[in-house]
Amino acid sequence: MSESNQGKGDAASHDISAAMKQFSSIAEQSQRAVQAFWQRQLEEGNKSNFSLTNNETIGNAFLEWSNALAKDPNRILDAQLAFWKEQTNLWQSMVRRAMGEKVDAGIEPDKGDRRFKNEAWNENMMYDYLKQSYLLSAKWVRGITSETEGLDRASQEKVDFYTRQFLSALSPTNFAATNPAVLQKTRDSGGQNLVDGLQHLLADLEKGKGRLKISMTDETAFKVGQNVATTPGKVIYQNDLMQLIQYEPSTAEVYRRPLLIVPPWINKFYILDLQPKNSFIKHAVDQGHTVFVISWVNPNENHASKSFEDYMELGPLAALDAIEEATGEQEATILGFCIGGILVSATLAYLAASGTAKRIKAATFLTSLFDFKDVGEVSVFIDEEQITQIEKHVAETGYLDGHHMADMFAMMRENDLIWSFVVNNYLLGKEPLPFDLLYWNSDSTRLPASMLVFYLKQVYQNNLLKESGGIQLKNTPIDLTKIKTPTYFMAAKEDHIAPWQSCYPGTQLFSGSCRFVLAASGHIAGVVNPPGAKKYGHWTRDELPSNASEWFEQASWNEGSWWPDWYSWLARRSGAKVPARKPGDGQLPALEDAPGSYVLQRSSD
Repeated sequence: MSESNQGKGDAASHDISAAMKQFSSIAEQSQRAVQAFWQRQLEEGNKSNFSLTNNETIGNAFLEWSNALAKDPNRILDAQLAFWKEQTNLWQSMVRRAMGEKVDAGIEPDKGDRRFKNEAWNENMMYDYLKQSYLLSAKWVRGITSETEGLDRASQEKVDFYTRQFLSALSPTNFAATNPAVLQKTRDSGGQNLVDGLQHLLADLEKGKGRLKISMTDETAFKVGQNVATTPGKVIYQNDLMQLIQYEPSTAEVYRRPLLIVPPWINKFYILDLQPKNSFIKHAVDQGHTVFVISWVNPNENHASKSFEDYMELGPLAALDAIEEATGEQEATILGFCIGGILVSATLAYLAASGTAKRIKAATFLTSLFDFKDVGEVSVFIDEEQITQIEKHVAETGYLDGHHMADMFAMMRENDLIWSFVVNNYLLGKEPLPFDLLYWNSDSTRLPASMLVFYLKQVYQNNLLKESGGIQLKNTPIDLTKIKTPTYFMAAKEDHIAPWQSCYPGTQLFSGSCRFVLAASGHIAGVVNPPGAKKYGHWTRDELPSNASEWFEQASWNEGSWWPDWYSWLARRSGAKVPARKPGDGQLPALEDAPGSYVLQRSSD
């Protein structure tokens, strides 16, 4: 055999050997994934069959819809005729295009729909036809399922939401045979992308222990305390529910009144401290504030009895006492983010009722709901029937696992947070890119049973927080109208978790002076928007009419971040400047370095 033929033979043998090793690895992964799946079924078989996407609940909504639609046959006929006409027009347009005639673009994806960004969807006639046919079909289905006469609002919202999920799943971009980028990648790589994609799929099944947990980022690229949550500080106090972090000053002088940040406990606090360039916490420290942050525990079955009242007592109330010991200051300012803001509002009302309201000189609320009459798409997952199922489930487990909330939020942006990663990871065979925000998003937290049931029933379902004396904490009626503390409300215009129109009523509930600012973008990007990024402007208006839409009509648009507006507002309420304070200098010694140990507890541990 010649040397060249010998070389080719060696290369072929090497390729076959490498392929055999890869397929052997896939076989082993498949076996482990199947074993994990069946083990999960055995374990779950002894528990309530719980999911926020309960099939029976969804089925009942669609049954009601079909019964209501059957009473209006003319609507079905009219919609069908319109659909046939649009599809016929599309076909005729494609025929003219095939004959060389220039035709106008037909139906186009909605603004922000990135599924069809590949040039082939416009330039290739076959793909353009497939795209437009899908969009027309989706439009027809959405039209026939929406605004059905005789269907109650809750059922209509479920039908609309799950119809969208169905249509998103059927997009031609989600299938290898109809996605031009996937087909090109398959040709170029000889199918290696599909082999790699299968390995990624199996790895995600293993990671989820039998449940598909889609990788959204390279989780190995980040480590809490090393390249996220890196603002220097110390844990100076802790109890069963939280650690209190005091951050190192970065200025020679600081405002006299410390700032306490109360984050939500359905996520971890370091969304406000991702990296130095976009850290809300670091920016506040750099503005001369002595910043304290609550880091909530990731609860387990041992925390099942922890109530909403416990979260107030062991959270902001305990933190205020600790801050006084650490700094000697009785007065502070406070900030609540999302559900943390709901807790802050209840705390302010409790302090007002107990005659100690002067402890808080200013309060800030970021994307916090105060009227639960309209909560947006969250209502699809949480109604009376589902709350009953949640209550039964957490009575058995002691907590709600973090993946339920993560799955819910992902479905609310299914194309961005589910299907884009299915295409990238499993069809294109690519590794997900490192992204600090998505790393934080994957670091979910559990919710203890007692607190969750109280919140869902009293605050969410019955909307009692805004009612004077609607709820009681520590035997004290909570009345938001008694709050005279100056308040700053920030909401986000594209927020799908806390609709800004439902955040605005806080300005009418509280009795003190209020400022309301509306940021562009959504629940996270609207909040975490450092001035240096020069992104996402905001609306302001001094007057606060009773109606949110009326406020917006005459609000002024401002370029850039809302942070400088808040800095200016808070500075006027934070007291005179004093020498900077270091963690551990007061009566409370430093226990450990920030970000502490509570934040390191993962739900998967």
